[in-house]
Amino acid sequence: MSSDGFSLEDFRGQLRQVKKLDRCRASSHDAEDRSVRQHAAGRDKVDDKQLNRVEAIINSMTSHEREHHEIINGSRRKRIARGSGTTVQEVNHLLRQYAQMRKMFKSMSKPSFARRMAGMKMPGM
Repeated sequence: MSSDGFSLEDFRGQLRQVKKLDRCRASSHDAEDRSVRQHAAGRDKVDDKQLNRVEAIINSMTSHEREHHEIINGSRRKRIARGSGTTVQEVNHLLRQYAQMRKMFKSMSKPSFARRMAGMKMPGM
């Protein structure tokens, strides 16, 4: 993670890990019974097209934009959309998702979050 917290570079790294895990899961499922795979396919399948689209959007950003998302204004969003073959709406959607994840990671790093988690009762305990 960057020193500033959770950057779009970190987000892209997580996407790549998800894609890698999905490929590993798919290869391990080759040995399973066909009917079991069909039942689990709808539940566990990661949408590769969507992940590729998100990664293309992030790759169309400059490294400075990936580190400092707040500088991405309307004209930059338009350039990123053209460069990634997506729409400005998809770029906006990605940036909103990223902002939500960043906010979540920030709240998880606070000491108050650790106290709340310590006070929670775990099921079955």
